[in-house]
Parts: sequence; structure tokens; C-alpha cells
Amino acid sequence: MDKLKHIETFVAVAQRGSLTAAAQAEGVAASMIGRRMDALEAHLGVKLLVRTTRRISLTPEGSAFLEESQRILADIANMEAAVSAGSVRASGQLRITAPAGFGRRHVAPLVLRFHNLHPEVRISLNLSDRVVDLAAEGYDCAVRVGDLPDSSLVITRLADNRRLCVATPGYLQRHGTPQHPRDLLDTARYQCLTLSSEASQTRGWAFQENGEAFHIKPSGPLDCSDGQVLHTWCLQGHGIAWRSTWEVASDIATGRLQSLLDNYTAPPNGIYAVFAQRKLLPLRLRLWIDFLKATYSDPGYWEGRSGSTP
Repeated sequence: MDKLKHIETFVAVAQRGSLTAAAQAEGVAASMIGRRMDALEAHLGVKLLVRTTRRISLTPEGSAFLEESQRILADIANMEAAVSAGSVRASGQLRITAPAGFGRRHVAPLVLRFHNLHPEVRISLNLSDRVVDLAAEGYDCAVRVGDLPDSSLVITRLADNRRLCVATPGYLQRHGTPQHPRDLLDTARYQCLTLSSEASQTRGWAFQENGEAFHIKPSGPLDCSDGQVLHTWCLQGHGIAWRSTWEVASDIATGRLQSLLDNYTAPPNGIYAVFAQRKLLPLRLRLWIDFLKATYSDPGYWEGRSGSTP
């Protein structure tokens, strides 16, 4: 039995959730994948997979074996890279997930740049606002924004992110500049562009005064469940918005938008790379995380003054 090939096949089946998907990825018949799994289970003397007509799930032994298999394959990839032609070369599949809005602006363009640097890495990018289960769905890394729940995942902070009140200079000329966050509650004077009730930010907009955090819930004639639409409306001069620095830093730098109430801005949260605990990361994943760190740590990147405009 080709142990390494069978282990690679098992990982592919576990990550993709079916024999057929693993077979399609490798370009072989599903029956061949099934025979490899049968041989591996017979060799180990345990059942790794529970197979039904609709899906495949892991047994407890399968889950434990998957974790060790992924570690072994990562170790082998690192060893091969270290001796490849006397230089470090990354290869293999890298599966990444990120929030839709942030991912379109600040992950997708970097995927292209990273691939140009490491053309032997195959990259699959998923953009979704749901919290993806990395282990269950076979992703190597998630880029996430905001406060993160406690978990067994490894978290690397890539950059700070703040929420700012912003408006166009023209809007402020017409309506005046608010001096305190509670001024935004004056609906007769200020129009605030807010997320609709079914969206997030249920506590409202966060601020800080004398070291104490507080929230307000402004309103206005326009709201939307999509943050990009609020950003666009704000740029068009329709009101005041509460947006992330990753979204508006370049607009502020160029004068399209002006930040407001800076003395009351809440402390930053973060932008993070999140990945499963491993003793040795695959080379391609280590290089991707280092690439994100180097890019996001440059203040000029967020203001559109570096190699890639947000």
C-alpha cells in the first residue's frame, strides 16, 4: 500500500466531504478513491469514515487521524521546499476565506499579488459573511475583522481597525459639524446612514468618553443592510456614516471624506489571520500570513499610497 498516497487521499476526502469531490479534484474515478479508503482502513484496523449516499462524516478515530495526517503532510511539504533547488518554493493548495466586503477590497487583490510571487501555489478564495468552520470545511486560513470569540484556533493580529464617523466636506458645510456623538441624535439637523434592523450593530455606534465606552443609536431617512451601499451614499453626500478604517482610510487621505468626533473614537479592534493549531504550518500558509502582515502593517496601504490601492 502506498501509505502517503492513501493519507493524501483521506485528507482530500475529509476536506471535500465526498469521494466524488476528491476524485474530481485528482482526476480519477470515484471507485479508485473508495478502494484507497478501504485499503487504509484495513491497514489501520479502524473505521475512519462513515459513508452514506448523501455525505461522508468522520468517526472519532477519523478526526484524530485527520489532524495527524495534515501535520505529517505539512511537514513533508516543508522538507521538500527547504531542499528544492537550494531555495524555498511554496506549492500546493491554499484555501482562504474572508468577509465579503473586506475580502473584495483587501484580500482578493492580495491573492493575485501573492500568486505572482508563488505561482506554484493554487489558491481558492471564499468570500462570505458567515463564520466558516475552518476544520470542518477544509480551509487553511480565515481573515477576520472585529472582536473574535474564544476558540481553539490560532489567531494572529495583522492590523488595527477602527470605526469612524465620516461625511463629505460638502455635507458638513451644509449641516455643520457635530461636536459630540449625541449631537447625531438630532434628526432635524443630521441624517445618519445606518445598517437596517436585521443587520449587525444592534447596540448602535460605539464611542468613548473619559475612558468609558458608550453607544448611541442614530437614525435617518436612509438605511441599508449592505455596508458598501452606506459607504457609497456617504460619498455622494447623503449623510453621516459610521464605517471602518479599512473602508474609508483612502477616502479620508484624499479628502473625499472627513472624519468626525475623533476625540470620542472607540478603541480599535483588529484584523486577524485565523488558522487551525499545527506544530508546523505548511510553507505556503506561513508565507501567506507573512505577506498579509507585511502589507497590512504599512499605513500607506490603507491610504492607497503603497503598491496596491485599496
